[in-house]
Amino acid sequence: MSQPMPQQQPQPSLPQLNLPPSQWSEAPQPSQPQRNWWFVAHRRFTLIGVALTLMIVFWLGLNFLAIGALHQLFGSNVPAWASLLASSGPLYVVAMPLSMLIFTLVPAIKTRQYAMKPGEFIQLFIMCVPVMYLGNIIGNILSAVMTDGQATNRLNSVVAGNDWWVNALYIGILAPIFEEWIFRKEIISRARRYGEKTAIVFSSLAFALFHMNLFQFFYAFGLGLIFGYVYMRTSKLRYTIAMHMIINLNGTVLAPLLLNAVDPKLLNGGMSQSEVMQMMESGNTGGVEIVGMYGTALIALLIAGIVLLVRWSRQRRWEFYPAPEELPAGLKVRTAYANPGVIVYLLLTVGLTVWMLFV
Repeated sequence: MSQPMPQQQPQPSLPQLNLPPSQWSEAPQPSQPQRNWWFVAHRRFTLIGVALTLMIVFWLGLNFLAIGALHQLFGSNVPAWASLLASSGPLYVVAMPLSMLIFTLVPAIKTRQYAMKPGEFIQLFIMCVPVMYLGNIIGNILSAVMTDGQATNRLNSVVAGNDWWVNALYIGILAPIFEEWIFRKEIISRARRYGEKTAIVFSSLAFALFHMNLFQFFYAFGLGLIFGYVYMRTSKLRYTIAMHMIINLNGTVLAPLLLNAVDPKLLNGGMSQSEVMQMMESGNTGGVEIVGMYGTALIALLIAGIVLLVRWSRQRRWEFYPAPEELPAGLKVRTAYANPGVIVYLLLTVGLTVWMLFV
């Protein structure tokens, strides 16, 4: 009598955001001797650093020339939109495309693309809120401590000096597209072969330093971690671009428009108590109700984001997989950061960040 065949247990289906190692397009182990393989990895991170440095140098150099041309054309009354064009134009049209000449020397690893469910997108986006606000607080405190409270966030002056449509176009739309292209797609696609966490942290640090603004550094780094994770799990840039756009449009378009709807006397404390009472009795709240609703919504998102971060951590929903050429723990920092190209990028951007804090 033959033995009954054991029933095969159904295999649990992987969540859509999973990217199992079997989907890597290259062999999981390098065929080269270990020492030679490490030198190749070290050289590739060097080239990534050179590409980033080249981008910064060309951007700032052309920006300096463009600003000089604007002063010749407009004198001392350079329009804010023209200054933003002089900054963004050289970056998007020249500096970033030129950096690709170096980036392409590092082979990108092809991976399977996964769609993200709407619920997952919403949860990950909500988690951006507490990360962003915590980073903003740290950046403001550290900037104030380093300058005895004298430093001002230059991004605020840029936003305040432009029409809303200018901010929407350059900061809300173009910046997310180009920045996500470089710092998520181009960097992570080339660094992920050496470790998923290594690639995410590296791209986040490069992204944060790229802003050369201490006020922005910490929240840009935190957001970069979430954006990097989303791109790592999906290999689709549309999701990080969408998150980036929503955040930038909120900070540079929606929030300023709401504040502009409030009576300036209420904001600067120039309205007496009797004037406030008269305004309330007349039913004219000066836009306070709208701003109050907006603030309440932000607080709700902040709390929800903290809850989601804790829940995802407890449930171990952050998924990472071994990379084809995973760097050993003792070589991660040495390979990714202790190389000439990245060292020059770090020194250049850190130096410019500190210098711009005091100018």
